[in-house]
Amino acid sequence: MPTIAEERIDRLHALARSAVAEGDEERSREYVRLARRIAERNRCGLPTTFKRFTCDRCDVYLRPGRNARVRTQDGHVVVSCDCGAHKRYPYREGG
Repeated sequence: MPTIAEERIDRLHALARSAVAEGDEERSREYVRLARRIAERNRCGLPTTFKRFTCDRCDVYLRPGRNARVRTQDGHVVVSCDCGAHKRYPYREGG
């Protein structure tokens, strides 16, 4: 059963995603910052999808094709933000 903090983080994740879809990146940044603050305060981790699709440098929610590029390179997925930051995480082939 998820805690109130985890439910709130999930809701902020959905709000950040919809804000970027509407083109409001500043509102998206506020949602991401608030979710990170809640996770720190309550000592609960952020979901993997949230971590992978938020920029650590500029705090915006990454939406491929709009403000991020996604490429595969040597067994890794590379997500590049418009601000220049890169995220890399491994993937398994044939999985």
